[in-house]
Amino acid sequence: MGKGLSTLRRSSLWQKLKWPTLGKGTERSQALWAYTFLSLSVLGLFIFTILPIIAAFGLSFVNWTLLSPPKWAGLSNFQRLLNDKYFWNALKNTFYYVIGVMPGIAISLLLAVILNQKLRFTTLYRTLYYLPTITMWTAIALVWRWLYSPQYGLVNWALGLIGIHGPAWLSDPHWAMPAQIFTSWWKGAGYNMVILLAGLQGIPQIYYEAASIDGANWWQRFRHVTLPLLTPTIYFVVVMTFIGSFGVFAQIYIMTEGGPGQATTTIIYYLYNNAFKYFEIGYADVLAIAFFVIVFTFTVIQTQLQKRWVHYT
Repeated sequence: MGKGLSTLRRSSLWQKLKWPTLGKGTERSQALWAYTFLSLSVLGLFIFTILPIIAAFGLSFVNWTLLSPPKWAGLSNFQRLLNDKYFWNALKNTFYYVIGVMPGIAISLLLAVILNQKLRFTTLYRTLYYLPTITMWTAIALVWRWLYSPQYGLVNWALGLIGIHGPAWLSDPHWAMPAQIFTSWWKGAGYNMVILLAGLQGIPQIYYEAASIDGANWWQRFRHVTLPLLTPTIYFVVVMTFIGSFGVFAQIYIMTEGGPGQATTTIIYYLYNNAFKYFEIGYADVLAIAFFVIVFTFTVIQTQLQKRWVHYT
């Protein structure tokens, strides 16, 4: 038995089957296994990401309603985009929303600075502030739609306690988008707070000690030490908030459905209506391409501008 096992180990078949640990074939064999496992991820990326992108670009040149065969349209869908007043209104509303959401980063920074201090129940506070982040937009939108109710909502009730007659938040074209923005502040504050808090805790204390020795007060330490060293984290938060805000959809769909009128119709909501309500697949693909171009352009601009204000240690 022992002799047979020894013969098997010396055979060429055994040498091919066993995992090599020494010799020239080690790196080649490991690379083969690495490419084998990576191929599954690359295949999934191609099927579910790259292929749909290529298909979307191709479908932008056709008119297709899902109920009839696609018909070649050339550049007519792109020409329609340039002359579509509803698209430009949706673009304006989207920028309004994005610009309104950005100040929420300051709220997150304030919370991060406060919770970075040695306070009691700090862990509890961090958990409470982060809870809205892990809550689905469906639940949050339904709750806030009730909170904004003109007759029964707690927002108008609280305003009434100080003598202010609250508006019909989600039914008033002037107040519907600010209401959406405030809801986004509330939900996004915890996520950005955690990231900024991690950035704050990554700043070496030696810088604060040196500033204190030089006689800097708390504001000077915050302005000349904390902010410069936190700019890489702030830059990340700004970019991610911009991209996420530009693609807002769920809360718009649940709370206002793009109304009243077209007051809260954003690009993604307008795209959704064209694709799944009017079944204009070709034009919806053009809207998707326009969305990508706009987000990509502003991301590149932000990447270039960050060289002027982001400080890496």
